[in-house]
Amino acid sequence: MVRLTRIYTRTGDDGTTALVGGERVGKDDSRIEAYGTVDELNAVLGMVRDHGRRFVQDAATRDALEQLLQMIQQKLFDLGSSLATRLERRYPGQPIVVAADTQALEHEIDRMNAELEPLRSFVLPGGGAVASVLHLARTVCRRAERQTLALSRREAIDPEDLKYLNRLSDLLFVAARWIARRQQEPEPLWTPGKPG
Repeated sequence: MVRLTRIYTRTGDDGTTALVGGERVGKDDSRIEAYGTVDELNAVLGMVRDHGRRFVQDAATRDALEQLLQMIQQKLFDLGSSLATRLERRYPGQPIVVAADTQALEHEIDRMNAELEPLRSFVLPGGGAVASVLHLARTVCRRAERQTLALSRREAIDPEDLKYLNRLSDLLFVAARWIARRQQEPEPLWTPGKPG
């Protein structure tokens, strides 16, 4: 279990931070960029949860969204643990994402997508307060995926990390459409060449 007794340590004043295992690297290291963006995504999902509690009127929809996002936020900490650790420094019982976590996302995508009409065009980000923040989360997730891919080109990572981020961005897109439909919000679509 993690135990934080002091928040500031002054050890990062030189622009470095520690990976799991104690190795110090620059705060602009590609590994730090990857798990830092996963942390940013987690913060955006916290906003989505707050918006859900405030703006989703239907209790079943609100509870389903809350449970889903809470599960994802927990898994993002596991993903951060994986990205903060070089593969050779992993330890027994370390929290990481596994194939079953990615499959759980696929199950949720299929469940929500079954309620949606097929798309006729690209969706413009929007669709109400909750859907809009889910679209924001989707774009942050895509950035985390790109940064994790860039990291994987420099050093070995767990391939499940990339799979999880890829599937999560798909889920966040479908969730934005799903919540817009449940909230009876219009889904704005891209009209190619439409004058402003």
